[in-house]
Formats: sequence, structure tokens, C-alpha cells
Amino acid sequence: MYNALLINFTEGGMGVVAIVISLLLLMYFAYRGVSVIILAPLLAMFAVVFAGESSQVMAIYTQVFMKGAVGFIAKYFPIFLLGAIFGKLMQDSGSAKTIAIAIIKFVGKKHSALAIVSSCALLTYGGISVFVVAFAVYPLAAALFKEANLPKVMIPVTLALGSATFTMTCLPGTNQIHNIIPGSFFGTTIYAAPIIGLVSGFTIMIFGVLWINFRLKNIGHLGYGENHTNEPEEQEEGNLPSFWIAMIPILVVIITNYLFTEILIPNWDVSYLNSDKFGHINVNKLTGIWSMIIALIAANITVLLINLKKFTNLNKSLTDGAMGSMLPTFNTGSEVGYGVTIASLAAFAIIKEAVVNISPGNPMISEVVAINVLAGITGSASGGLTIALGALGDTYNQMAQSAGIPLEWMHRLASMASGGLDSLPHNGAIITLLTICGLSHKQSYKDIAVVSLVIPVLMVFTMAFILTIMS
Repeated sequence: MYNALLINFTEGGMGVVAIVISLLLLMYFAYRGVSVIILAPLLAMFAVVFAGESSQVMAIYTQVFMKGAVGFIAKYFPIFLLGAIFGKLMQDSGSAKTIAIAIIKFVGKKHSALAIVSSCALLTYGGISVFVVAFAVYPLAAALFKEANLPKVMIPVTLALGSATFTMTCLPGTNQIHNIIPGSFFGTTIYAAPIIGLVSGFTIMIFGVLWINFRLKNIGHLGYGENHTNEPEEQEEGNLPSFWIAMIPILVVIITNYLFTEILIPNWDVSYLNSDKFGHINVNKLTGIWSMIIALIAANITVLLINLKKFTNLNKSLTDGAMGSMLPTFNTGSEVGYGVTIASLAAFAIIKEAVVNISPGNPMISEVVAINVLAGITGSASGGLTIALGALGDTYNQMAQSAGIPLEWMHRLASMASGGLDSLPHNGAIITLLTICGLSHKQSYKDIAVVSLVIPVLMVFTMAFILTIMS
């Protein structure tokens, strides 16, 4: 019996080592710029082989990895697609630029950081992706910082704070995928735990802006700098839609989403879902996805109708938007396939038990740790979120209900946790952001890490501990 236990422990230990090495390799090569679409299946199969399940490698690849990857894509691709098209239409019509210019003028050039952060925040809250916001606002931020003679190295920091932190994960009703995914696991909506989200979101924003202003005060004497790369061309403000015209599609997204989430879909007769054809699924797990799809369709139609004459090549705008959705969709799908594969290994049970028991009986702390770690390893907020909840979502759901913890709290903490350690240097959004700005990790990453990693991680753990005391 002792020998049998020793053999099981040894096999389990080797499996854990294989998983850890696989994750470290994923992080290293992603940082080196290798596509996760290539990395994920290779390193997933590496873990399978060295975890002692090599005889099942082909079956695991086709029946586990691909099923997980395709399952994620099947569920969320419409949102990625419609969101990317919406962002491209807002950009090409000049609407995104109009909104950014209006906010900068309202806030004032003396508060440059707050102006850029607010511009990005409004656009991302309205459903425009982080990548599109960076492309749209960077030229305006560069012009503003150059005129005020502020260091260019702080531009990526303001863009990151405004687009990839509180509006991405905290604020109730935000139309980003990170706020939609938890609803599929907890049966909640994107408006879950509004007070927790608002308090956390504005805390992150305030401390982030304070940090940026502190850094500008300390290095502002250096000025904008010279010999920068990827400097934007001078921006003209002519032939742009008015602010309120530009805002209409954003308002359509927000209002339509709310109506279908909170009023219309809950009153639909969806008894047909409880059939073999639809997998006996509860409508609560579909409400967020359905509402977002309908809202984005309505917003896309709206931006087309009110700006039709401004599109010099509408087909190109639509095509570029559609193509722009492919890479993030398949990147995240591959990461999910990787996570599902790792979760299927016998050795993962050891890791799962360790994570769940980080705080015995407290699913909130466990959830925050698990999502942060997996988001950090994969370099993807949505990927880490989906992997963690895919493997442990049912466990956290049951633990929360047993402990009397509202599932809305679990939703909000899950979303917030995804936007912490994901911002390690190999994060695709950060790499893209720095490329857009023509800067390097060495020049700007430390400050990006403060506003998009340190502050959000401290906030989500603080909120989890506060809610633990309250529960």
C-alpha cells in the first residue's frame, strides 16, 4: 500500500512539474513574440506527454484541446466580430476622434492625463476594444503631450489606465468581454454588484491618475523628448461629426444592452431551451451574450445610418473590422484550449485542490488568486478568466452558495481579477500599445505596471478581504 501511494504521489508530482514547465515556457515564448496560436497546442501536448498521458495525446488534442478552443470561439466570436466592426466604424467615421477631442477640451489641457484617461474610458465603456481605442486616441494624446511639453513615455500609461483597467473589468454594465464571461458561469448579468464595481473602478482611476501626475511632476522637466519613432501625423478636426452625433452609437450600445438584459429577455418565453436541441441550458447563462450581440448589431446599424456619407470605402471598413477580430478571438480560443487540456490532466487535481484550499471555505479569495495567476501566465485577461472559471467555476458556484455569498460578488471579483497579473510584459495588449506609441518596455513598462497591474491587484484583493469580513 505504501509503495502504491508513493507511486501515485510521484506520478502526480511529475505531472505538476510538467504543467509548471509548460506554463513557464508559454510565458517565456509569448514574451519573445511567438504566436500563442502556435504555442498553446504545442505546449499543451508537451504537458500531456510529460504528465504521463502520452498514449492519449492525439485524443486529447482533437477531443479536449480543440473542443475547448472551438467551444469558446463558438460562444464569443459574434461579440468579438461585432465589437471589432463597431470600433472600426467609429474610428473611420471620425466619431471616436470627436469624442476624444471633446473630452480633452472639456477637462482642459492642464489636466492632460485625466483628459486622455477619460477619453479612453468612455470609448471602452461603450464597447470599443482596447486595441481600437489605442489607435484612435494615441494621435490626440501625442499632440496634447507635445503641446504641453510632457514626456512622451507617459502616453502609453494614460492609454493603459483608461482602456485596460477599471472600464474593462470593474464598472457595472461595461461592454467588454471580461465582464460578460463570468455571467455564463454564475448566471449573473453585466450589471452584477454595481456598488462594488463603482467603488473599485473609481478607486483604481483616482490612484492611477495620481500616480501619473506624480510621475509627470518628477520627470516633466525632460519635456516631450526627441527622435521618437511612430510619431503621428498632424490631425485635422474638419469634417468630423458633432459630439452628440458621435455619442449616439455609444448610447445605443449601453441603452439597448440594459433593456435586453434587465427587461426584455427576462420576460421572454424560453421554455424551449430546456430541450435536447438546446442542451437544457438556463437562459441566465445566455442573457449577457444575447444582449450584447443585439446591442452591437443595433449600434453598428446606427453608426452606419448617421455617418454613411463619411465612409470613403465602407466595404474596406467592414472587412478590416472583421479581420481585426480574428487574431484576438483565435489567440484567446487557443489559450482556452490550452487551459482545458491542462485541467483535464490527472495532475491538475493537485493544483486545483491547492488553489481551492488557499483560503478554505472562502471562494472569493481562491477565485481572485486562481484567475490572477492564470491570467498572468497566459498574458491574457479573458484567457485566464475563461480557463480558471472553466476549471473551477462550478466549484466556486457551489462554495459561494453554501457560504451564502452572493453570486453577483463572485462575478464582479472574477472580472476584476482578470485585469491584474495579465499585464505582465508578455501581455499582447501591452506589446501592441507600446508598438502603436513607438516606445519600448524599457521606456514605459514600469509605469504601465503600476497603473494596470499593481493598483488593480491591490484593489481586487482589498475588496475580496472586505467582502469576506462582510459575509
